[in-house]
Amino acid sequence: MTNRLFHYVSTTDDPIVRELAKEGHVFATDSILATICRTEVDAVTTTANGEEQLMNIKALNEWDLKGGASEWRQKLDTQRGDILTTEMKNNKCKLAKWTVSSILAGADLLKFGYVTRSMPRSTGESIGHSILGTQQFIPKQFAAQISLDMNNAWGILRVIVDKCMALKDGKYVLYKEPSKGVLRIYKVPLNTFEEDNDDSDDEDEK
Repeated sequence: MTNRLFHYVSTTDDPIVRELAKEGHVFATDSILATICRTEVDAVTTTANGEEQLMNIKALNEWDLKGGASEWRQKLDTQRGDILTTEMKNNKCKLAKWTVSSILAGADLLKFGYVTRSMPRSTGESIGHSILGTQQFIPKQFAAQISLDMNNAWGILRVIVDKCMALKDGKYVLYKEPSKGVLRIYKVPLNTFEEDNDDSDDEDEK
């Protein structure tokens, strides 16, 4: 593979950066590296004074129904803070990803929906879901609440990019250990995953 996904520039006014920036936001992480991010927002809401605000909407799912009963149904109104704290502990990576995505997209609000099954899981039955409540935050304020430092996030990205730039041309997989703060880079054959992509294309054509 002769083409890399990284392009060194001396300014964010570089012609390649300008072209790529048409589909995303450009962030200058230092004097020679520009990062192009494709971002998205889920909705637009209007404030009481008619001002439009961009919003991202995400679902927090109650998966552990003890004895088939929903604890969230009983506790959400009175113990919402405890439930969110538990989600922060168990799904910190997911919440951080949503928060960073919202900040990069320039979203004014990040709204969470607390979702549970309408009925206990039963083999052969279609399981519906119910939204028990919602809660919204300003992304940068929520980032502070979960101890997410964007400067640190950019620093981590820069380290990963530097590591990748030092690798020989080829195809690699970036893998995060599920229960550890460890990232690993594995080199794989060039045709890895291509068969899966071909199958997906065939299904789309049908």
